[in-house]
Amino acid sequence: AAGRGRGGYPGRMSDKKQCQTGGSTVKLLSGYEMPMVGLGTWKSKPGEVEKAVKCAIKAGYRHLDCAFIYRNEAEIGAALKWCFEEKIVRREDLFVTSKLWNLYHKKEDVKPALEQTLKDLGLDYVDLYLVHWPMGFTLVDGNYKLNKVHYTTTWAAMEECVSSGLARSIGLSNFNINQIDDILKHAKVKPTINQIESNPFIPQTKLIDHCHKHGIKVTAYSPLGSNDRPFVASDHPTLLKDKTLLAIAAKHKKSPAQVCVRYQIDRGVTVIPKSVTPSRIEENLDVFDFKLTGEEIKALESTGVFFRSCCPSIEITLDGKTVRIPRDAKHPYFPFEELREKFGDVLEKYEDPRGWE
Repeated sequence: AAGRGRGGYPGRMSDKKQCQTGGSTVKLLSGYEMPMVGLGTWKSKPGEVEKAVKCAIKAGYRHLDCAFIYRNEAEIGAALKWCFEEKIVRREDLFVTSKLWNLYHKKEDVKPALEQTLKDLGLDYVDLYLVHWPMGFTLVDGNYKLNKVHYTTTWAAMEECVSSGLARSIGLSNFNINQIDDILKHAKVKPTINQIESNPFIPQTKLIDHCHKHGIKVTAYSPLGSNDRPFVASDHPTLLKDKTLLAIAAKHKKSPAQVCVRYQIDRGVTVIPKSVTPSRIEENLDVFDFKLTGEEIKALESTGVFFRSCCPSIEITLDGKTVRIPRDAKHPYFPFEELREKFGDVLEKYEDPRGWE
Protein backbone atom coordinates (compact mmCIF):
# COMPACT_ATOMS: atom_id res chain seq x y z
CA ALA A 1 0.00 0.00 0.00
CA ALA A 2 1.13 3.51 -0.77
CA GLY A 3 1.29 6.34 1.73
CA ARG A 4 3.46 7.13 4.74
CA GLY A 5 4.14 4.55 7.40
CA ARG A 6 5.58 4.76 10.87
CA GLY A 7 8.33 7.35 11.30
CA GLY A 8 7.50 9.00 7.98
CA TYR A 9 8.70 6.07 5.86
CA PRO A 10 6.78 4.78 2.83
CA GLY A 11 4.06 2.41 3.97
CA ARG A 12 5.09 -0.51 1.78
CA MET A 13 5.55 -3.49 4.07
CA SER A 14 5.30 -6.59 1.86
CA ASP A 15 9.05 -7.14 1.41
CA LYS A 16 10.31 -5.75 4.68
CA LYS A 17 10.91 -9.00 6.54
CA GLN A 18 14.40 -10.11 5.63
CA CYS A 19 17.89 -10.94 6.86
CA GLN A 20 16.99 -13.84 9.13
CA THR A 21 20.31 -15.65 8.73
CA GLY A 22 23.11 -14.84 11.14
CA GLY A 23 21.21 -14.41 14.39
CA SER A 24 18.28 -12.35 15.60
CA THR A 25 17.08 -9.05 14.17
CA VAL A 26 15.50 -5.79 15.30
CA LYS A 27 12.71 -3.99 13.48
CA LEU A 28 13.46 -0.40 12.53
CA LEU A 29 10.96 2.48 12.38
CA SER A 30 11.02 2.03 8.61
CA GLY A 31 9.61 -1.47 9.05
CA TYR A 32 12.76 -3.25 7.85
CA GLU A 33 14.55 -5.92 9.84
CA MET A 34 18.19 -5.30 10.78
CA PRO A 35 20.42 -8.19 11.94
CA MET A 36 21.77 -7.74 15.45
CA VAL A 37 25.35 -8.59 14.44
CA GLY A 38 27.13 -7.17 11.42
CA LEU A 39 30.64 -7.06 10.02
CA GLY A 40 32.47 -3.80 10.62
CA THR A 41 34.81 -2.70 7.80
CA TRP A 42 36.60 0.34 9.29
CA LYS A 43 40.39 -0.07 9.11
CA SER A 44 40.14 -3.14 6.85
CA LYS A 45 43.08 -2.71 4.49
CA PRO A 46 42.97 -2.99 0.70
CA GLY A 47 43.36 -6.61 -0.30
CA GLU A 48 41.87 -7.77 3.02
CA VAL A 49 38.33 -6.47 3.07
CA GLU A 50 37.16 -8.38 -0.03
CA LYS A 51 38.23 -11.68 1.55
CA ALA A 52 36.71 -10.67 4.88
CA VAL A 53 33.31 -9.87 3.33
CA LYS A 54 33.24 -13.14 1.38
CA CYS A 55 34.18 -15.05 4.53
CA ALA A 56 31.56 -13.26 6.62
CA ILE A 57 28.73 -13.87 4.18
CA LYS A 58 29.65 -17.55 3.86
CA ALA A 59 29.74 -17.74 7.69
CA GLY A 60 26.17 -16.39 7.89
CA TYR A 61 26.55 -12.63 8.28
CA ARG A 62 23.77 -10.70 6.59
CA HIS A 63 24.65 -7.23 7.86
CA LEU A 64 27.62 -5.23 6.51
CA ASP A 65 28.67 -1.83 7.85
CA CYS A 66 30.46 0.39 5.32
CA ALA A 67 31.32 4.06 4.82
CA PHE A 68 32.68 6.28 2.07
CA ILE A 69 35.59 7.45 4.24
CA TYR A 70 36.78 3.88 4.86
CA ARG A 71 37.96 4.01 1.23
CA ASN A 72 37.16 0.36 0.59
CA GLU A 73 33.60 0.34 -0.75
CA ALA A 74 34.67 -0.62 -4.28
CA GLU A 75 36.45 -3.67 -2.90
CA ILE A 76 33.40 -4.55 -0.82
CA GLY A 77 31.36 -4.18 -4.01
CA ALA A 78 33.61 -6.72 -5.74
CA ALA A 79 33.01 -9.17 -2.88
CA LEU A 80 29.25 -8.64 -3.09
CA LYS A 81 29.25 -9.16 -6.86
CA TRP A 82 31.07 -12.46 -6.42
CA CYS A 83 28.68 -13.62 -3.69
CA PHE A 84 25.66 -12.78 -5.85
CA GLU A 85 27.12 -14.49 -8.91
CA GLU A 86 28.02 -17.60 -6.91
CA LYS A 87 24.48 -17.60 -5.47
CA ILE A 88 25.81 -17.62 -1.91
CA VAL A 89 23.34 -14.90 -1.00
CA ARG A 90 20.69 -12.75 -2.68
CA ARG A 91 20.73 -8.96 -2.50
CA GLU A 92 17.39 -8.94 -0.70
CA ASP A 93 18.86 -11.10 2.07
CA LEU A 94 21.57 -8.56 2.94
CA PHE A 95 21.41 -5.44 5.08
CA VAL A 96 24.04 -2.97 3.87
CA THR A 97 24.81 0.26 5.71
CA SER A 98 26.89 3.17 4.44
CA LYS A 99 27.57 6.69 5.68
CA LEU A 100 27.65 10.23 4.35
CA TRP A 101 31.07 11.78 4.88
CA ASN A 102 31.57 15.19 6.47
CA LEU A 103 32.55 16.88 3.19
CA TYR A 104 29.09 16.35 1.73
CA HIS A 105 26.75 17.97 4.26
CA LYS A 106 25.47 20.65 1.88
CA LYS A 107 22.02 19.76 0.63
CA GLU A 108 23.08 19.52 -3.02
CA ASP A 109 25.97 17.16 -2.19
CA VAL A 110 24.10 14.45 -0.26
CA LYS A 111 22.44 12.55 -3.09
CA PRO A 112 25.54 12.54 -5.36
CA ALA A 113 27.61 11.21 -2.43
CA LEU A 114 25.16 8.33 -1.97
CA GLU A 115 25.13 7.68 -5.72
CA GLN A 116 28.92 7.33 -5.64
CA THR A 117 28.68 4.88 -2.75
CA LEU A 118 26.08 2.84 -4.65
CA LYS A 119 28.30 2.81 -7.73
CA ASP A 120 31.26 1.58 -5.68
CA LEU A 121 29.20 -1.08 -3.90
CA GLY A 122 27.49 -2.15 -7.13
CA LEU A 123 24.04 -1.75 -5.57
CA ASP A 124 20.79 -0.02 -6.49
CA TYR A 125 20.05 0.99 -2.89
CA VAL A 126 21.48 0.78 0.61
CA ASP A 127 19.40 -0.57 3.45
CA LEU A 128 20.62 2.18 5.77
CA TYR A 129 22.37 5.51 5.11
CA LEU A 130 23.79 7.42 8.07
CA VAL A 131 25.07 10.95 8.62
CA HIS A 132 28.55 9.89 9.76
CA TRP A 133 29.14 12.91 12.03
CA PRO A 134 27.12 16.04 12.88
CA MET A 135 30.09 18.22 11.83
CA GLY A 136 30.48 19.51 8.28
CA PHE A 137 33.71 20.38 6.48
CA THR A 138 34.66 21.73 3.06
CA LEU A 139 37.70 20.84 0.98
CA VAL A 140 39.44 24.00 -0.24
CA ASP A 141 42.64 23.62 -2.31
CA GLY A 142 43.11 20.16 -0.86
CA ASN A 143 42.70 21.29 2.77
CA TYR A 144 39.81 20.74 5.17
CA LYS A 145 37.95 23.85 6.30
CA LEU A 146 35.24 23.88 8.95
CA ASN A 147 31.78 24.85 7.72
CA LYS A 148 28.58 25.73 9.54
CA VAL A 149 26.10 23.69 7.51
CA HIS A 150 23.60 22.61 10.15
CA TYR A 151 22.90 18.92 10.38
CA THR A 152 19.15 19.55 10.08
CA THR A 153 19.81 20.91 6.58
CA THR A 154 21.74 17.76 5.79
CA TRP A 155 18.91 15.66 7.21
CA ALA A 156 16.37 17.18 4.82
CA ALA A 157 18.52 15.95 1.92
CA MET A 158 18.83 12.54 3.58
CA GLU A 159 15.03 12.32 3.59
CA GLU A 160 15.05 12.79 -0.17
CA CYS A 161 17.29 9.73 -0.46
CA VAL A 162 14.43 7.69 1.02
CA SER A 163 11.77 9.15 -1.28
CA SER A 164 14.01 8.52 -4.32
CA GLY A 165 14.50 4.87 -3.34
CA LEU A 166 18.27 5.11 -2.91
CA ALA A 167 18.09 4.36 0.83
CA ARG A 168 15.47 2.24 2.56
CA SER A 169 16.23 3.68 5.99
CA ILE A 170 18.25 6.66 7.20
CA GLY A 171 19.92 7.45 10.49
CA LEU A 172 22.65 9.15 12.46
CA SER A 173 26.11 8.37 13.76
CA ASN A 174 27.97 10.04 16.65
CA PHE A 175 25.04 12.34 17.50
CA ASN A 176 24.47 13.36 21.12
CA ILE A 177 21.12 13.73 22.88
CA ASN A 178 20.61 17.42 22.08
CA GLN A 179 21.50 16.87 18.44
CA ILE A 180 19.07 13.95 18.17
CA ASP A 181 16.33 16.13 19.63
CA ASP A 182 17.16 18.83 17.05
CA ILE A 183 16.71 16.30 14.25
CA LEU A 184 13.43 15.01 15.69
CA LYS A 185 12.00 18.55 15.86
CA HIS A 186 12.56 19.07 12.14
CA ALA A 187 12.33 15.56 10.67
CA LYS A 188 9.61 14.46 8.29
CA VAL A 189 11.30 11.05 8.20
CA LYS A 190 12.66 9.96 11.57
CA PRO A 191 16.13 8.49 12.08
CA THR A 192 16.03 4.73 12.58
CA ILE A 193 19.53 4.32 14.04
CA ASN A 194 22.18 6.20 15.98
CA GLN A 195 25.53 4.45 15.53
CA ILE A 196 27.86 5.24 18.43
CA GLU A 197 30.99 3.97 20.09
CA SER A 198 29.96 1.61 22.87
CA ASN A 199 31.63 -1.12 24.90
CA PRO A 200 32.03 -1.84 28.64
CA PHE A 201 34.54 1.04 28.93
CA ILE A 202 31.99 3.46 27.40
CA PRO A 203 28.51 1.97 27.96
CA GLN A 204 26.60 5.08 26.79
CA THR A 205 23.52 3.97 28.77
CA LYS A 206 21.92 7.44 28.99
CA LEU A 207 22.28 8.04 25.25
CA ILE A 208 21.00 4.56 24.38
CA ASP A 209 17.98 4.97 26.67
CA HIS A 210 17.17 8.32 25.04
CA CYS A 211 17.33 6.78 21.57
CA HIS A 212 15.14 3.84 22.56
CA LYS A 213 12.58 6.22 24.11
CA HIS A 214 12.11 7.73 20.65
CA GLY A 215 12.05 4.42 18.79
CA ILE A 216 15.58 4.89 17.49
CA LYS A 217 17.69 1.73 17.56
CA VAL A 218 21.38 1.89 18.41
CA THR A 219 24.38 0.26 16.74
CA ALA A 220 27.61 -0.10 18.71
CA TYR A 221 30.83 0.45 16.81
CA SER A 222 34.25 -0.41 18.26
CA PRO A 223 32.59 -2.96 20.58
CA LEU A 224 35.95 -4.66 21.20
CA GLY A 225 37.82 -1.46 22.10
CA SER A 226 39.35 -0.77 18.68
CA ASN A 227 42.94 -1.49 19.67
CA ASP A 228 44.07 -1.07 16.05
CA ARG A 229 42.76 2.50 15.79
CA PRO A 230 45.21 4.96 14.20
CA PHE A 231 45.44 7.22 17.28
CA VAL A 232 46.13 4.57 19.95
CA ALA A 233 48.62 5.50 22.69
CA SER A 234 50.65 3.33 25.05
CA ASP A 235 48.83 4.62 28.13
CA HIS A 236 45.34 3.80 26.82
CA PRO A 237 43.46 0.97 28.59
CA THR A 238 42.98 -2.32 26.72
CA LEU A 239 39.41 -3.60 26.95
CA LEU A 240 40.06 -7.23 25.99
CA LYS A 241 42.56 -7.58 28.87
CA ASP A 242 40.18 -6.29 31.53
CA LYS A 243 40.06 -8.68 34.51
CA THR A 244 36.29 -8.53 34.94
CA LEU A 245 35.74 -9.25 31.27
CA LEU A 246 38.23 -12.16 31.34
CA ALA A 247 36.49 -13.70 34.36
CA ILE A 248 33.03 -13.52 32.77
CA ALA A 249 34.39 -14.96 29.52
CA ALA A 250 35.97 -17.89 31.39
CA LYS A 251 32.69 -18.57 33.20
CA HIS A 252 30.78 -18.85 29.92
CA LYS A 253 33.65 -20.61 28.10
CA LYS A 254 33.66 -17.83 25.54
CA SER A 255 36.29 -15.38 24.36
CA PRO A 256 36.40 -11.81 25.74
CA ALA A 257 35.38 -10.58 22.27
CA GLN A 258 32.30 -12.82 22.26
CA VAL A 259 31.27 -11.47 25.66
CA CYS A 260 31.64 -7.89 24.35
CA VAL A 261 29.38 -8.71 21.40
CA ARG A 262 26.82 -10.45 23.61
CA TYR A 263 26.91 -7.51 26.03
CA GLN A 264 25.41 -5.30 23.33
CA ILE A 265 22.81 -7.85 22.21
CA ASP A 266 21.56 -8.27 25.76
CA ARG A 267 21.04 -4.50 25.96
CA GLY A 268 19.03 -4.48 22.72
CA VAL A 269 21.89 -2.87 20.77
CA THR A 270 23.02 -4.02 17.34
CA VAL A 271 26.76 -4.49 17.05
CA ILE A 272 29.40 -4.46 14.29
CA PRO A 273 32.68 -6.12 15.38
CA LYS A 274 35.44 -5.75 12.80
CA SER A 275 37.88 -8.47 11.81
CA VAL A 276 39.64 -9.72 8.69
CA THR A 277 40.67 -13.01 10.31
CA PRO A 278 38.32 -15.87 9.28
CA SER A 279 38.34 -17.60 12.67
CA ARG A 280 37.50 -14.36 14.49
CA ILE A 281 34.84 -13.40 11.96
CA GLU A 282 33.12 -16.72 12.67
CA GLU A 283 33.69 -16.44 16.42
CA ASN A 284 32.13 -12.97 16.63
CA LEU A 285 28.87 -14.35 15.19
CA ASP A 286 28.84 -17.39 17.49
CA VAL A 287 27.16 -15.54 20.34
CA PHE A 288 23.58 -16.78 20.31
CA ASP A 289 24.02 -19.82 22.59
CA PHE A 290 24.53 -17.89 25.85
CA LYS A 291 23.29 -14.78 27.64
CA LEU A 292 24.76 -12.45 30.24
CA THR A 293 22.98 -11.95 33.55
CA GLY A 294 22.00 -8.54 34.80
CA GLU A 295 24.71 -8.83 37.43
CA GLU A 296 27.33 -9.57 34.77
CA ILE A 297 26.28 -6.59 32.70
CA LYS A 298 26.47 -4.39 35.79
CA ALA A 299 29.94 -5.74 36.59
CA LEU A 300 31.16 -5.02 33.06
CA GLU A 301 29.94 -1.43 33.39
CA SER A 302 31.54 -0.98 36.82
CA THR A 303 35.22 -1.48 36.02
CA GLY A 304 36.01 2.12 36.98
CA VAL A 305 37.31 2.83 33.48
CA PHE A 306 35.64 5.38 31.20
CA PHE A 307 37.45 5.69 27.91
CA ARG A 308 36.37 7.01 24.53
CA SER A 309 38.79 5.45 22.05
CA CYS A 310 37.39 6.75 18.77
CA CYS A 311 37.85 10.49 18.82
CA PRO A 312 40.63 11.81 16.56
CA SER A 313 43.13 13.83 18.59
CA ILE A 314 46.10 16.07 17.92
CA GLU A 315 49.02 17.40 19.93
CA ILE A 316 49.27 21.17 20.30
CA THR A 317 51.63 23.45 22.19
CA LEU A 318 50.15 26.13 24.42
CA ASP A 319 52.05 28.22 26.95
CA GLY A 320 55.12 26.09 26.33
CA LYS A 321 53.33 22.85 27.13
CA THR A 322 52.34 20.00 24.81
CA VAL A 323 48.71 18.93 25.19
CA ARG A 324 46.69 16.30 23.29
CA ILE A 325 43.19 17.54 22.52
CA PRO A 326 40.22 16.35 20.43
CA ARG A 327 41.01 17.47 16.89
CA ASP A 328 37.53 18.76 16.05
CA ALA A 329 36.44 20.16 19.42
CA LYS A 330 36.28 23.75 18.13
CA HIS A 331 33.58 22.84 15.64
CA PRO A 332 30.22 24.09 16.97
CA TYR A 333 28.60 20.71 16.29
CA PHE A 334 31.31 18.59 17.94
CA PRO A 335 29.19 15.96 19.72
CA PHE A 336 31.28 14.76 22.67
CA GLU A 337 30.32 17.18 25.40
CA GLU A 338 32.39 15.54 28.14
CA LEU A 339 35.57 16.11 26.11
CA ARG A 340 34.69 19.72 25.35
CA GLU A 341 34.18 20.24 29.09
CA LYS A 342 37.40 18.40 30.01
CA PHE A 343 39.53 20.53 27.68
CA GLY A 344 37.52 23.73 28.08
CA ASP A 345 40.36 25.93 29.39
CA VAL A 346 42.70 24.80 26.62
CA LEU A 347 40.08 25.17 23.90
CA GLU A 348 39.41 28.78 24.93
CA LYS A 349 43.00 29.64 23.99
CA TYR A 350 43.19 27.44 20.89
CA GLU A 351 42.20 28.43 17.36
CA ASP A 352 41.70 25.61 14.85
CA PRO A 353 44.34 26.29 12.16
CA ARG A 354 42.11 24.88 9.44
CA GLY A 355 39.86 27.92 9.62
CA TRP A 356 36.37 28.36 8.20
CA GLU A 357 35.03 28.08 4.67
